[in-house]
Amino acid sequence: MSLDEESPVCRHYRVAADMLGKRWTPQILRGLLSGVTRYTDLKDGVAPISDALLSDRLKELESLGIVRREVTPSTPVRITYGLTAKGEDLAGVIGELAEWAERWAEEPAIR
Repeated sequence: MSLDEESPVCRHYRVAADMLGKRWTPQILRGLLSGVTRYTDLKDGVAPISDALLSDRLKELESLGIVRREVTPSTPVRITYGLTAKGEDLAGVIGELAEWAERWAEEPAIR
């Protein structure tokens, strides 16, 4: 197989690695693994992420079917975020990554 002919397994792996490799995405997912939460609570748990970046990541993860956004019509409107079944399926990956980081990642952070 040439470099231009990528197998479906490699293509799917690349898509997953690209998604998980985006800045702040693993931290957002780890925060959502604790359960449904409001935007401000999630932001506090993932600090120091900017509002714009958190909003972009949540929209992207929602479009991928990993995060669900629920709007409760009340005064004021209540918006919460949680993981879909597809998102919850990432718990093992995020957990393994956290364990690896505890064991091997040293300060300063790997860049």
